[in-house]
Amino acid sequence: MAYPAERAFELVESAFERGRLAHAFLISGAHGSGKETLAARIIRRVNGGGSSGGIDLFGEPVVEEIPPLDELEGPWVHILRPRMKSRRIAVDAIRELERPLRLAAPEGTWKVGVIAEADRMGAEASNAFLKTLEEPPARTLLLLLTANPQSLLPTILSRCVRLPLTGGTSLGSDGGAELVQALNTVADAGFGNPRTALTLKAVFSGVLEKRREAAVAAAEAALKEEEQTYKQVTEGDWLKRREEFHKAAAESEYLDARGRLFDVLMAWMADVLRVKAGTDAEGLDFPGSFAALQPVAAGETEPRLLGRIEALESLRRTLDTNAQEQLALEVGFLKAFA
Repeated sequence: MAYPAERAFELVESAFERGRLAHAFLISGAHGSGKETLAARIIRRVNGGGSSGGIDLFGEPVVEEIPPLDELEGPWVHILRPRMKSRRIAVDAIRELERPLRLAAPEGTWKVGVIAEADRMGAEASNAFLKTLEEPPARTLLLLLTANPQSLLPTILSRCVRLPLTGGTSLGSDGGAELVQALNTVADAGFGNPRTALTLKAVFSGVLEKRREAAVAAAEAALKEEEQTYKQVTEGDWLKRREEFHKAAAESEYLDARGRLFDVLMAWMADVLRVKAGTDAEGLDFPGSFAALQPVAAGETEPRLLGRIEALESLRRTLDTNAQEQLALEVGFLKAFA
């Protein structure tokens, strides 16, 4: 069951007030669902800086001002994000996060470790983090944030209290629905042949190209507006830097769109596994795909499905390097679906 962010906070706050706060929470949800804001509220609450609001002297609801998550970082709050060029979280970063959690904090203070985009942990980093999950230091709170929880190790999932959030950008937005429709269409024929793999790759690439074109057009429009406004009052070097900024912003938006499409692929494949395990339509990320998922679930063994999911995750990692994108996509989709 997924919760609105406000309800999720109320559940955590209630557990904290009763002295029954879990040591690890997995906060998951689509982009824009409020994962980081919820994490920030929890951090402030356990360390005495926030509450669920209330009523002021005039009977009006108190609006709680939540600072950005990164502004809460300090001696006893540590936030880890993917910082490598490959957008992976390395084992060394996990060890750096864990080190201060072993120190003694002042009385009444909770030590908090936050891993944003937790699904970006590689196998070695995940296994290293498991040790802290299994034996957390006293008064330590671990918050894992992800839009893609199915990519985490089952052993990590089993050791966290899960807080799935509603809202945000749905998996079906920005071309996601088109990709799901393609998956549903080829599902009836089943996986295991190159034609299916290349059909899916063509749809994936087509959707992605549309997102690139939209991002570039938006960046060019923004730059043109700045040139018209500031051309006469700034040095040419400033406008050159702004051009580079907008190009980088467009590329970042494109990479984010690519990541969201991978989230769609992974969620759809996770639904196949759920159907194979006996889950009904209500328990799926894509309940409307239930009928299409059934023949795939019936025709695939669990090890083969897990192998296909691993192939997709491997493709995602490859694309985070300097690999030639279209070639990597073709090889990766053949491995995942042929």
